[in-house]
Amino acid sequence: MGKVAAKIKVMPDSPEMDLDTLQERLESSLPEGAKINGVEREEVAFGLVALIPTVIVPDGAGGTEAVEENFTEVEGVESVDVENVGRI
Repeated sequence: MGKVAAKIKVMPDSPEMDLDTLQERLESSLPEGAKINGVEREEVAFGLVALIPTVIVPDGAGGTEAVEENFTEVEGVESVDVENVGRI
């Protein structure tokens, strides 16, 4: 079975959110078999900065759904949106 790389845009719920803490929470929420391979930061507006982790997951049933669901449940996350997905 192959692997899939997905860039997932994670919007914090506040501009005051500590992005390093949020990144640690995202990493600890990953389902088994998934890992983060780099994180970009993108300024959105009014001091709000989105985290865009590249997540590597096994190419199985469900794809990135488990990661998206787990990220949504992390404290401090407003929204989660898959930006790009590709096989590696």
